[in-house]
Amino acid sequence: MKVIMINHPHQYSKDDFPPMAIALGFFDGVHKGHQEVISTARKIAIENEWKSAVMTFDPHPSVVLGKERKTVQYITPLKDKIDLISTLEIDFLFVVRFTSAFSSLEPETFVKEYLINLNAKHVVGGFDYTYGRFGKGTMETLPIHGKGFFDVTTVDKLEDHHEKVSSTKIRQLLHDGEMIKAKDLLGRFYVTKGTVVHGEKRGRTLGFPTANIQLENDYLVPKIGIYAVRFNVAGRWYNGVCSVGYNPTFKVPGETMLSIEVHILDFDESIYGEEVQVEWHIYMRNEEKFNGIEELKLQISKDVQTAIEYFYELDK
Repeated sequence: MKVIMINHPHQYSKDDFPPMAIALGFFDGVHKGHQEVISTARKIAIENEWKSAVMTFDPHPSVVLGKERKTVQYITPLKDKIDLISTLEIDFLFVVRFTSAFSSLEPETFVKEYLINLNAKHVVGGFDYTYGRFGKGTMETLPIHGKGFFDVTTVDKLEDHHEKVSSTKIRQLLHDGEMIKAKDLLGRFYVTKGTVVHGEKRGRTLGFPTANIQLENDYLVPKIGIYAVRFNVAGRWYNGVCSVGYNPTFKVPGETMLSIEVHILDFDESIYGEEVQVEWHIYMRNEEKFNGIEELKLQISKDVQTAIEYFYELDK
């Protein structure tokens, strides 16, 4: 898959690209609904002996269009989104830099410059996809603005248990700790990536050493609490227990630093500086403040046992 970063205004013309079927969307999460849009474009491309393409945007429009300074937490930051789309056997990925100038394009101008001029022969979008200034362009207006240069396919909403599969719904599930439900909509367990950094090393004194994770991108951090997770380091997966929160048992007054710490089961190696992945499986309990270290150690032992039993059943 060839990744092409586009800044507005661009200088491309139809002669720069082969005929293409293009899937349009922001695609945060690359969830089952997104996969349906992308696979539809790929199927149309194959049937017509064209190339397949995806067009996405970065950063999230709310960063540019919002009145207040905003940091967006992504299900799949751009690098992850690129990696996931590359597994869907797409030929081209266009990443358009979303800026104020780009957002001001009239819908018809967007279609001319970013679809017709990129040699789109067929354009695929979800039923709720909008484009152009104020999102005035819709899948209903797309054929009009396309002026016969390309055909249009609208992919209906995908539902799971009578509920629309959407990035908004998945974010809510992650905020609520509903990791299995989020997995059902994503088509995979939620994954975050980061680097192992030095922490307070309290876990080691408790007999449960932890890897302190510094996230490498603007990931959505799931609900505060304790999770059963899988942990990847140096290409190998391990089972583990992850704590997301503020360590209330040891909390220093005024301390507000959120920590993500993983106790890796059956593991005893130094991995500071390693790039790692955390695959979030189940939410086990709330973060709690305990009356002393012994009470905390007893609860951690129970958490470890719960995680062991969960993964035993999962791997049966």
